[in-house]
Amino acid sequence: MTIPRLQLTNITKRYPAVVANSGVSLTVQPGEAHAVLGENGAGKSTLMKIIYGSVKPDEGTVMFNGEPVHIRNPQEARALGISMVFQHFSLFDTLTVAENVWLGLDKHLRLAEVTQRITAKAGEYGLDIDPSRPVHTLSVGEMQRVEIIRALLTDPKLLILDEPTSVLTPQAVEKLFVVLKKLVSEGCSILYISHKLHEIRELCSACTVLRGGKVTGVCDPRQETNASLSRMMIGAEPPALQHRESKTGATVLEVQDLHLAREDQFGIDLDGVSLTVRAGEVVGIAGVSGNGQKELMYALSGEDCRAEAKMIRIFGRDAARLRPRQRRSLGVHFVPEERLGRGAVPTLGLAHNLLLTRDDALGKTGWINVKSLATQALSIIDRYKVKAGGPQAAAKSLSGGNLQKFIVGREIDAGPKLLIVSQPTWGVDVGASAQIRGAILALRDAGCAVLVVSEELDELFEISDRLHVIAKGRLSPSVDRARATVAQIGEWMSGLWDQPAATHGNAVKEASHV
Repeated sequence: MTIPRLQLTNITKRYPAVVANSGVSLTVQPGEAHAVLGENGAGKSTLMKIIYGSVKPDEGTVMFNGEPVHIRNPQEARALGISMVFQHFSLFDTLTVAENVWLGLDKHLRLAEVTQRITAKAGEYGLDIDPSRPVHTLSVGEMQRVEIIRALLTDPKLLILDEPTSVLTPQAVEKLFVVLKKLVSEGCSILYISHKLHEIRELCSACTVLRGGKVTGVCDPRQETNASLSRMMIGAEPPALQHRESKTGATVLEVQDLHLAREDQFGIDLDGVSLTVRAGEVVGIAGVSGNGQKELMYALSGEDCRAEAKMIRIFGRDAARLRPRQRRSLGVHFVPEERLGRGAVPTLGLAHNLLLTRDDALGKTGWINVKSLATQALSIIDRYKVKAGGPQAAAKSLSGGNLQKFIVGREIDAGPKLLIVSQPTWGVDVGASAQIRGAILALRDAGCAVLVVSEELDELFEISDRLHVIAKGRLSPSVDRARATVAQIGEWMSGLWDQPAATHGNAVKEASHV
């Protein structure tokens, strides 16, 4: 019999507020892509961190290539041939891409050699990135490319991928899957966490399902449907969204010929961006990560106030120079793509994180009404089924998907008149994704204007009334969702909306290189 590449037996990990893993057993064969499926907070990421040496189990055994191992840290894991791409990136913002990658490689390598390897590997796998760029200048999608390249450079025997495609375009996902299938054919084993069930069915030949920290099933996902996998994971199929015909009202947000020079040498200049969002509609913006989304979101949220006053108007008022708090007073709320650090303060409890975007818990004297904050936080936790140790749980203690649910819920709960959302369901399970998308549509039906920036085309087609594409700092004309096609959006991702339509094959090819 073939010796398993990885064998976990009765792995248990307890935390003060929760048992993350309870008696989990899992076997991965050489040259096998094995999915680990479960809703947010099911214990998937904790289990992967145990394998990678970032977390120590309380009970259970780990076997690697038939030998018992006690992996004390990620360095020992890498020495064994285990690499991991985290959902929350482990990158130093002030270092360059090359310096971050260098930290995890053989110390005998020179930085110049590492830079060359990054360029070669990025070109080979279509994950283009500039090794000299500081990480703080990268978009979330570009940071994910860095993590993937860093893992691939170690020539792993076991590659752990935690939501690797959450901010990649369909074209980039196709290229990544070519790479992963090649690795599997060469004998590399892959542990793959994703909430995108069609990806699991395409890539993986085995699947272990977790619910509440326990194994509830093992299957071949190729023999299952999205519906049956959803039932195994959450006990039911996610509710179907009802996208009613929109009844639009007055213009809420108007961006007119927005020109904005990049703030750093690695940013993107915004070039004549124009769009409108009316009450009672969802406008979606698609695009490959790093094409000006971050710069546009900063200008719309008030983090960047350099634009001329007339370029951004909210309810007819010049708003480009207004700070975030002033925009919130007009009814504008914002969900950034970066959950930890921008959407939430990692060390603060969920209740106190409400203070980032609202001040209704502040009395006239300026004192914080702690009881009111806790009540509001508990309401959001209950309504959005956030798995957390209560209102005082630190933001960093939540899984990525649960923190996303809380942040989106926090902004929707504030009753916005204009909601601007970036990557609304990044790393969120199928049930929670349906809930968040349903909440956005309900908000729109209640008359709110909603602008959604997402790299999930399926998501944008599901909830948008009109679509734009951003490419190289330029924004395409809008197109009604009913008339838009994936092929057309793929062409537009290359900035081709001013040119005759290309063939679908060329569009996909060109879009993957944006």
